[in-house]
Amino acid sequence: MNDESEHILVVEDDASLSEWICDYLNEHGFEVTVANRGDTAIELIEADMPDLVLLDIMLPEKDGFEVCKEVRKFYPSPILMMTACSEESDEILGLELGADDYINKPVKPRVLLARIKALLRRTNDSQQQQTRIFGNLRIDASSKTVILDDRTIQISSNEFDVLWLLASNAGKVVNRTDLISQLRGIEYDGFDRSIDIRVSRIRKKLEDDPHHPKKIKTVWGKGYLFTEDAWQ
Repeated sequence: MNDESEHILVVEDDASLSEWICDYLNEHGFEVTVANRGDTAIELIEADMPDLVLLDIMLPEKDGFEVCKEVRKFYPSPILMMTACSEESDEILGLELGADDYINKPVKPRVLLARIKALLRRTNDSQQQQTRIFGNLRIDASSKTVILDDRTIQISSNEFDVLWLLASNAGKVVNRTDLISQLRGIEYDGFDRSIDIRVSRIRKKLEDDPHHPKKIKTVWGKGYLFTEDAWQ
């Protein structure tokens, strides 16, 4: 944790749920603000720029998907979505719109805290002055920018974090267990597809053949391999 309390915006229209989340996070040293409508949340995010947004999907006025899509135009920090639905399509849509992670309801306090700390830790680590250069690819962690052939690639925060981890382990196979543990602070349960979705999007943006990838390879049964000498 930082010396100053990190600010979390909880966007939840269930008053009892938002109250206990607020109390629980306060007890663990966070400053917490609550919004109970999607449109209000967008205004607060733009005005306050919290360190993390905990965002419910089902909200009045504008739902969590709409909020996530709109704020990603100006908000670079982590978004953790909450969903009461077990449908995988909701989780995938949230990730595709720019959410960094998701958590299912009913929310378990210790799991919530672990996810929040993992997201904030990733953000703090990536703000250090660090650059990785591979041929025509440049990855800058301080600004979370990716440049390929002198072109800036539009990449989301969660995509960048996956790319950075893979590039930081260039030439080594990184398995899904390690990726999810480092990105989300939890153990891989064998069903989480968020990493696969992000890698697929990264490949497309970095012009890697999705059918026969050479830059970010899939090592079946093990994980992913960032190839050092493929960026020419």
